[in-house]
Amino acid sequence: MLVTAYLAFVVLLASCLGLELSRCRAKPSGRACSNPSFLRFQLDFYQVYFLALAADWLQAPYLYKLYQHYHFLEGQIAILYVCGLASTVLFGLVASSLVDWLGRKKSCVLFSLTYSLCCLTKLSQDYFVLLVGRALGGLSTALLFSAFEAWYIHEHVERHDFPAEWIPATFARAAFWNHVLAVAAGVAAEAVACWMGLGPVAPFVAAIPLLALAGALALHNWGENYGRQRAFPRTCAGGLRCLLSDRRVLMLGTIQALFESVIFIFVFLWTPVLDPHGAPLGIIFSSFMAASLLGSSLYRIATSKRYHLQPMHLVSLAVLIVVFSLFMLTFSTSPSQESPVESFIAFLLIELACGLYFPSMGFLRRKVIPETEQAGVLNWFRVPLHLLACLGLLVLHDSDRKTGTRNMFSICSAVMVMALLAVVGLFTVVRHDAELRVPSPTGEPYAPEL
Repeated sequence: MLVTAYLAFVVLLASCLGLELSRCRAKPSGRACSNPSFLRFQLDFYQVYFLALAADWLQAPYLYKLYQHYHFLEGQIAILYVCGLASTVLFGLVASSLVDWLGRKKSCVLFSLTYSLCCLTKLSQDYFVLLVGRALGGLSTALLFSAFEAWYIHEHVERHDFPAEWIPATFARAAFWNHVLAVAAGVAAEAVACWMGLGPVAPFVAAIPLLALAGALALHNWGENYGRQRAFPRTCAGGLRCLLSDRRVLMLGTIQALFESVIFIFVFLWTPVLDPHGAPLGIIFSSFMAASLLGSSLYRIATSKRYHLQPMHLVSLAVLIVVFSLFMLTFSTSPSQESPVESFIAFLLIELACGLYFPSMGFLRRKVIPETEQAGVLNWFRVPLHLLACLGLLVLHDSDRKTGTRNMFSICSAVMVMALLAVVGLFTVVRHDAELRVPSPTGEPYAPEL
């Protein structure tokens, strides 16, 4: 398992580098933005945002292992994960309103403080303290995925008056480097936890200086901005009306809830499946993130003018890959004949599918959901998603660990078959909808790059 993990990591990393280098060579020259004010502003944002993302990713590989290290039962660990998911859902519902009221800069600084406290709770072996840490983690996650983006968009358009067309280029580059940071974070976590022999709590301690630096840079370099106050009930009511009045939105929400709830369960299960076989968790995690990056690169190639596949096709492919992978896992996790290498390959395929799924689903959401209703609709998407994930984690540990794990993968397979049926349903509705197609790339619009 050790050799397989390192070999897979090297192969995936080389594949990603090869695809990115070929993309850079094929890209037309002379399109880079030379506006020094924009580049300085972009760099100020990236410095803080990338530190926050790096601190977040650094904690991912060893979370389950840490709770196991503290001798908690798997049922207790499942409750900790459920607490984190429930916290993410509750704070996610009000995060946008909180950020608009408190101020985007203050919210980013608050993220650094709450996430640092979350990391500090990992030093305790008290179960209640760890539950509080999971709640703080949910608040921090909600702030991470709302405050930073909102601050940047307001500053970009309102304060600096840069063209709105430049915004997607900034976030596309941020998405790429987010994958790179995730890969690097897995290696760093492996280094501090195993190579340096500091144990599974070390990555959480190492994340605190990154969070402190992110908060300090935001406090020093960023200006404050506020959003327009929106009534939360009105936002949710508008989102529900949009969800029920447009069949395309309802089908998209169904696909997202089914697909992403399975991914949440996968995040919980991969460690107990692979760790007993001596898997290096940090390198395994980096391999997962490299597979996801490879999927994102394949998405860009598939939707390019050479192949011109549509996001709807790629969502279908992603769901099919996950269905196949979960069927693999029902056999590779059989108590009498476990196969960790086959399980690892199946997990890599799931991450590859995620790399195809998330940009495709993002494109479809932007086209289908009106911009004014996106916050409300996404709130309604999140509720069933997290409820399904929590239910799955609670059901998982009502039985013996090994049989329970295999049974959960069987249930997840059935859920993904339902997601596949929802994809087919959506495809029949939108197959003649030109709005949901990537335009034929006769020429590419200007996009600023670093």
